[in-house]
Order: sequence, then C-alpha cells, then structure tokens
Amino acid sequence: MTDWTPFTARARTWFEHLRDAICAEFEAIEREVGSEATFEYTPWKREALEGEAGDTGGGTRGVMKGKAFEKVGVNVSTVGGGFAKDFAASVHGASAENNAFTATGISLVAHMANPHVPAVHMNTRFLTTTKAWFGGGADLNPPIPYDEDTAEFHAAFKAACDLGAPGSYDRYKAWADEYFYIPHRGVHRGVGGIFYDHRECADEAQWKANFAFTKAVGEAFLAVFPRIVRRRLGMAWSPADKARQLEWRGRYAEFNLVYDRGTLFGLKTGGNIDAILMSLPPEATWS
Repeated sequence: MTDWTPFTARARTWFEHLRDAICAEFEAIEREVGSEATFEYTPWKREALEGEAGDTGGGTRGVMKGKAFEKVGVNVSTVGGGFAKDFAASVHGASAENNAFTATGISLVAHMANPHVPAVHMNTRFLTTTKAWFGGGADLNPPIPYDEDTAEFHAAFKAACDLGAPGSYDRYKAWADEYFYIPHRGVHRGVGGIFYDHRECADEAQWKANFAFTKAVGEAFLAVFPRIVRRRLGMAWSPADKARQLEWRGRYAEFNLVYDRGTLFGLKTGGNIDAILMSLPPEATWS
C-alpha cells in the first residue's frame, strides 16, 4: 500500500499557492474600485474526535469584505484522523472498521456586491482512506445570468478537462448539473460548471496525472473568474436587481445547508464551524 503522506504534502503546497494567487487577484480588483480591503486570515485546529490522539491538523480561514466582493472566503485545510463510525460508511474507501483518513484542499465562495457580477464557488481536494483520490470543481452562480459569461466560464473548464482529462468535460458538466440542483425548489442553483470526484490514484503515475488535472482546474478558475468580474463590475444596478440577488442568495443558502456534501463532511470531521459556513451569503431574503 502506498504511503500517501508526501503526496498529501505536495497537494497541500499547491492548494496554498493557489490560495495566495487567488487572494492577490481579488485584492487587486478591490484596489481597482478604490477599496483597501484585504483578506483576514484566521488559523484553526481540527477538533479531535473521541479516541483520537496526536496532531489532527487544521487550516486557515480567509475572508475579505470590500466594495466589489461583498463577502469572499478562501479556505485551505489539511486534516486527518478517524471518521465517526456512523459516518465512515458514507465516505469512499472508508468503513466503521477502517475509518482513518487524511484530507487537504482549497474551498472558495464569493458573493459580490453588484447583482450583475456572478457569485462563484470552487474547490479542489485530495483525500485518502483505504483509497486515494482527487475531487473538486467550480460552478458559476449569477443572480442575473449573461450568456457571454456562462459560455466563457464553461469554455475555460472544458479546456482544463481537454488538457488534463480528455473526454471528461461532458460527464463532469452533467455531474455539476445534477449535483448543484435544489430538489425542493426544482431549480439549479446557478448556470453550472464542472464537478468531479473519486479520481482514484492506484500509484504515483496516476497520482501525478490526477494532480495535474486538479491543478488545471484551479488555474482555469484563476484565469476566467476575474475576467468575468471585471466585465460586469461597473454596471449600474437598480433596487429590483438587488432584490433579485438577495432572493437568489436565499436559494444558495438552502442548497449549502441542506444538500452540500462538503458542508456535511466538515461538520462530521471536527472542522471549524466558521470556515465551513463561510459559504453562506452576508445578506439574503425569503419571500
């Protein structure tokens, strides 16, 4: 069985590098609109579950509130230990008898001040249980959709798929459409993107290939989303536009609290509550 410890460390280094690049770009956008807002970083330690000993890891929660980004969170974490036995069976490669795990990743959600600028979600991660795999994706969430933005977002991730996982785009796009759906509302939470999981690593060569794909996904996000933000940032908006945004944010909150698997994973594994719930919008309405 492969010792995945050094591979987890390599993935962690990349996720932290991607965090730094994204946060620098978002702060640059704030400067362009005359704001001095910066990210505030809060480190946290994972809460050990009953029976766990030693270092169980932790992460850093990064949040910025400015003129362009009403609220954006960029979190990185690297944790390990044992799943609660009643939760372990729901995780790929784990069971009540084999509940050890490690997980490292980056998670990002941006809620924008201007209703014409889309909100966005992105995360990539590497996990080990009795198996080792990568997962992640990104999806665009505009209160007021624009076909140009949707097409550009999807084109960026299709290019990433074509580069790192040829032939996968249609499948990962369909997976995002299925996953980012609110059944009780009968609507998708946005205009989609890609979603992938369980890209398993049987050996080092497969790990390298899957890691390269995951890096391509992160780089695609860094390239495309700031362009879309800058395109819409100066558009005038009305009270009706803002009301539409706030109602849409309510739908977003419903999805993240009821259906999102990442939220449940964090809560079930001793994660930091504020970091887990950073995805929630700063303001929302329900009619």
